[in-house]
Amino acid sequence: MSEVVAVNGSPDKDKGNTARLVWSLLEGMREAGASTKVLYASEINPNPCLGDMHCWYRKPGQCHQRDRMQDVYPLLKEADIVVLATPVYIPLPGEMQNFINRMCPLFRPHLSFENGRTRAQAREGVRMKGMALVATGAWWELENLRILEHIVEEIAMKMGVTYLGGVLRPHAYVMDGDQVKAEGIRQAVRQAGHQLIRDGEFSKELLQRISMPLVSEEDLRAYWNDLERRTNSEQKGS
Repeated sequence: MSEVVAVNGSPDKDKGNTARLVWSLLEGMREAGASTKVLYASEINPNPCLGDMHCWYRKPGQCHQRDRMQDVYPLLKEADIVVLATPVYIPLPGEMQNFINRMCPLFRPHLSFENGRTRAQAREGVRMKGMALVATGAWWELENLRILEHIVEEIAMKMGVTYLGGVLRPHAYVMDGDQVKAEGIRQAVRQAGHQLIRDGEFSKELLQRISMPLVSEEDLRAYWNDLERRTNSEQKGS
């Protein structure tokens, strides 16, 4: 049985669009036989990484900071798949950025040079074979989420694990106003989770369906610009 740990970096925890997509993905994974667990970066509230490389060169594999990450490391080591899930801010919520940086003890500085890039390795005892991403954003274009996907892909490669792909949902909040489209997206995400456990990968067709435009760029831009106009008008009138 595959063990999956998802880390939700949204400050809204279970209330936002990021959570809805994570639950759909994990539902599909469980249907395919996986065991799943969800952690919340805001509850873990990890301290920032100090960058002193204590976990590499002083006490290998051990972070000397005594916070809730100490309870999380065993869960990450036992996971076959880790799913990082987050809304895109500029670029990440603070706790999620800290969480990602604090994953450093899971890999060791035994370096190789592959395809022009320096790579480290996952430590002995770290079962993780793959890493996936769930990302939501407010702007229209999918490219707004690609920066984050590149970051997660880099993390996976640096740890010597496979980047399994990204479930990316631009202008995710539009789903709140169209339940038919929202349900279609959630069902596609559920299928993607099932497929990942069954086949070991996402299909491009499903990922494209999850990310498809729900409104035109012009309409979305008009909405945000009108919101700014009304906000400025209210501020001037107050």
